[in-house]
Amino acid sequence: MTHGGRPPLSSESVPLSDESQIGEARRAVAALGRRLGLGETEIGQASIVATEAAANVLRHGGGGELVLRSLEPARGLELLALDRGPGIADVARAFEDGYSTAGSSGTGLGAMRRLSSAFELWTAPGQGTAVLMRIADAQSTSTQAVGAVCVPHPKEQECGDAWDFDARPSGYRVVIADGLGHGPLAREAALRVVEGATRGVESPTRALEEAARTAMGSRGAAVAVADVDLAAGQVRYAGIGNISGMLVDGARTRSMVSMSGTVGQGVPRIREFTYPMEAQTLLLMYSDGLATHWSLEGYAGLGARHPALLAGVLYRDHSRRRDDVTVVAVRRKAP
Repeated sequence: MTHGGRPPLSSESVPLSDESQIGEARRAVAALGRRLGLGETEIGQASIVATEAAANVLRHGGGGELVLRSLEPARGLELLALDRGPGIADVARAFEDGYSTAGSSGTGLGAMRRLSSAFELWTAPGQGTAVLMRIADAQSTSTQAVGAVCVPHPKEQECGDAWDFDARPSGYRVVIADGLGHGPLAREAALRVVEGATRGVESPTRALEEAARTAMGSRGAAVAVADVDLAAGQVRYAGIGNISGMLVDGARTRSMVSMSGTVGQGVPRIREFTYPMEAQTLLLMYSDGLATHWSLEGYAGLGARHPALLAGVLYRDHSRRRDDVTVVAVRRKAP
């Protein structure tokens, strides 16, 4: 459990390579809705959205996946439909009921948008499409837009990564932990570390010290903590191990420094760094399940879209597919 008794913020991926998996996507979304305590109306809406999204990924995108996660603190769920197809040539027309390029009824995107409490799309010629859909009976009051993907190793049921987002009066804290190895023991280590790092301690340095203490007896983990103070225009950052952090302003990125080591194994060397940060700068953090050699310059307009789309596309294109992977992106909502 993470702080405040919240459930772990992991994601579920449903691969989409043939028509039979449309039903799997629908059932996975309905099951998540029931676990979250959503009403039958919300579950029905989410099931329709999942069905239409999965069908679009298969018929227009040539296959891909649907990534699901719960929303906190709003009671609801999020769906990310990801494909590497040809993209949508005319987005405005694609939302018109009856318009289709694949011989279907042409009600998919329009229905998905109408049934979602939040909806956003990114597409580019030859680069595929990413669609964000949320079903929630209460909108978050946070001033931050948060996007995340946290998916287990392809051969595991439990993700060995964990993460947490904590809104604060002048900003927020993000924590990501990557337990050594994969599976349940890695998950236990990562959750211990996140629990320690989110106990209200006042600085990233103290957060890592507490994380190291709570990780003792586990197999250990890499961890990074970012404390963003928008009033002061800065982020304080401390990391141990293979968690990457960066600040994104348009196509310009600034990497943040983590020290080598593993919390839970000996006494790690902790150093905290402070970086300037504008109000609309995007904070991006990810575990080493995501490759490091990529650039946002090749994704026209993606950096300005909802952080969930950015997290989803980076996961889609740069996940190593042989490890747990977590990508978290946060930006202040537009006024």
